[in-house]
Amino acid sequence: MRYQIRHAFFEYDDATNILEDINFEIRDSEKIAVVGRNGCGKTTFLKLIAGEIKMVNLDSDEECGIFMAGRQEIGYLKQISFPDGSDSVEEEIKKAFAPVFACEKRMAEIEELLKDGEDRRLFAEYDELQKKMEALRGYTWKQDMDIMFQKFGFALADLERPIGTFSGGQQTKVAFIKLLLTRPDIMLLDEPTNHLDLPTIEWLEDYLKSYDRAVVIVSHDRMFLDRVTDVTYEIEYHRMKRYPGNYSTFMKLKEEAMEKQEKDYEEQQKEIARLTEWIEKWKNTPTKVAATRSKRMAIEHMVKVEKPRRFDTKTFKAHFTPKTESWREVIAARKLAIGYDHPLSEVTFLLEKGERLAIIGENGKGKSTLLKTLVGMIPPLGGTFSFGTNVQYGYFDQQKAVTGPVDPEQSVLDNFWDTYPTLGREDVRGALGAFMFTAEEVEKKMGMLSGGEKVRLELCKMFYTKPNLLILDEPTNHMDIMGKDALEQMLKTFEGTVLFVSHDRYFIKQIATGVLDFGKNEVRQYHGTYAEYLEEKDKREKGLITNNYGGPTGNTANGKNGANATNSGAKKPAAPTLDDVFDKKTYYNPGKIQSRLQKQLEKYGQQLEESEARAMELEMQLQDPALGTDFEKLMALQKELDAEHHNQDTLLERMLETELELEEFQDK
Repeated sequence: MRYQIRHAFFEYDDATNILEDINFEIRDSEKIAVVGRNGCGKTTFLKLIAGEIKMVNLDSDEECGIFMAGRQEIGYLKQISFPDGSDSVEEEIKKAFAPVFACEKRMAEIEELLKDGEDRRLFAEYDELQKKMEALRGYTWKQDMDIMFQKFGFALADLERPIGTFSGGQQTKVAFIKLLLTRPDIMLLDEPTNHLDLPTIEWLEDYLKSYDRAVVIVSHDRMFLDRVTDVTYEIEYHRMKRYPGNYSTFMKLKEEAMEKQEKDYEEQQKEIARLTEWIEKWKNTPTKVAATRSKRMAIEHMVKVEKPRRFDTKTFKAHFTPKTESWREVIAARKLAIGYDHPLSEVTFLLEKGERLAIIGENGKGKSTLLKTLVGMIPPLGGTFSFGTNVQYGYFDQQKAVTGPVDPEQSVLDNFWDTYPTLGREDVRGALGAFMFTAEEVEKKMGMLSGGEKVRLELCKMFYTKPNLLILDEPTNHMDIMGKDALEQMLKTFEGTVLFVSHDRYFIKQIATGVLDFGKNEVRQYHGTYAEYLEEKDKREKGLITNNYGGPTGNTANGKNGANATNSGAKKPAAPTLDDVFDKKTYYNPGKIQSRLQKQLEKYGQQLEESEARAMELEMQLQDPALGTDFEKLMALQKELDAEHHNQDTLLERMLETELELEEFQDK
């Protein structure tokens, strides 16, 4: 046991209980998810662990309190501002290595003292400091900092910039990097995937899974929780319950427990009713007095099964049909240059009726900029795009929805009314009611709305226009999991077309019938589900696919939308190139193919040289006499060396295959 909370109660400032009789435990290096509806107290709970708030029942007679196994360093990631914005990013991050620098300083002092003569106590202290440096990764702190800084999407040159010159989201990233490098015993993460692009999220998953200490995560990112966590605590109806397993396992176990509780409750109620009926029938019969008393005692001594409360599934359930139907071609863009003062990317894609195209990729490549260009908020820097006949779009921008200027004293009802001033009161209430603004909720002040409520209101206003094309920029940000599920169902049954930016892979997996991938060097369109996109992208990176246009399904057959084509079970046609789509021609470029094969061969050669250098370094470490008795270290080094040798064999095979392919191509 690393950390434990027993029978805790804590509350908001208005003395309203938020969580009751909480029992919580962190064991060893568990990765724990804390889930629940927005407003249930998840962030408040993290503040309790971090020591920012206190329990309210410390004077209770019941055994309660917080217990730890020794001293536990607790690190908490939250929205943060740095007090001195003039410090460089490197100076701020280096604060995480204060224990390392203290060790280095003391080791240098001991080295100076030992010049005057040997001292066993100093040798022992020096040995302990060396072990501590290894535990702190003190010998590689600069390398760790540089690697992690780049993994979060920064350039090394940004280390010299003052921290105050970065945006709030970028400062949160810097705080996250600093926390990870601190390596606390218990890491508390509140919505850690916010502000991160997909490659960074995937890297973070691998890092946290291999982290040798405990992590507690509050997140609405279901795929992230599934891939990282092994324990789930749910907060519902002010109580907390522990479930073994990740988020998907938790949902399954919760449903099974609910079904069992319902069955046990019904059976117990039947038994109570049977005994009560018997008592009423025979209570006035002298010969049945003892039996009647016995049955009353049986009822009194029963351990009552609580009547189960169904899941808290209250959410919006809206359905609408577009006013008009668009033609087959919805958006066609060719060599569309997007950006502000300079192009960020060049985009070519075709969106057809009924498709749901997910825009994904690294931050800073222009995903949201593309949407702003399409809706006319910023001009294109080159190329062309056009909307098809009868296309009527609705645009949702989550940043504007959450942080846009509003009158904080205006009610939700009046805010909606300002957008649609000709509607009657009942029509306005009906529209808002479909998005969970019911009864007194419509009188709630705009300044009191949470991020999730603001998102629901903006979606409500957009959907009321009944467009046939939805252009959505991060629609699930600030939504709880129930809200995401509701939006997924709405979009799945939507009869129009959807173009959306998202970094929520579970949401993309449920919705997308195609992917527009903003990669490092190009923007590529893939047709098919998210799983098919991942499969094809993997093949393409391995050189197994060399055509210019992505997608196992190609354009959807017979004008049907991507969902129908994907689910039909029919064999999928070969994917046409984008030139086929726009020009109805096929181009063959032998020079480009030969250049690709030569570059691929050079790449494998470079990787082989790097692997041989790593293997040589590992062999030198294995020959170090100081490791002669460290069996575990020797085994780990040998395992790494074996992996490098295997990698070299694989690279040699790929080089040979590429050389043969290049020779055959040149012969032709």
